[in-house]
Amino acid sequence: MANSELTHDSVKQQHPISLYLKVWGLLFVLSTLSYLVDYFHLQGMLRWSLILLFMALKAGLIAAVFMHMRWERLALVYTIFLPPLVLLVLVGLMASEANYIFALREWFFSLPGG
Repeated sequence: MANSELTHDSVKQQHPISLYLKVWGLLFVLSTLSYLVDYFHLQGMLRWSLILLFMALKAGLIAAVFMHMRWERLALVYTIFLPPLVLLVLVGLMASEANYIFALREWFFSLPGG
């Protein structure tokens, strides 16, 4: 009985090859769009926003399908994805603080006698 359940569970874990081919196609399209950003010489915030958006979409697809996160329990998904997200928030806060300190020093040393 237990052996047949184990076999039944292992059969349920198999995913159709068409899913992987569709994801591969989506990754190819997203990579093409990412290269087109440079091809059309987009500049400034639009360029970096599009590159980061395409990068996040590709990473999400790879993690969800090829790393099987879509079929894992939510606790495991949170365990894997929350620490990098918290780290990104902390890096953003540090960058904001660094910009403030840099602007404050520029202002202070531009004063006469500073």
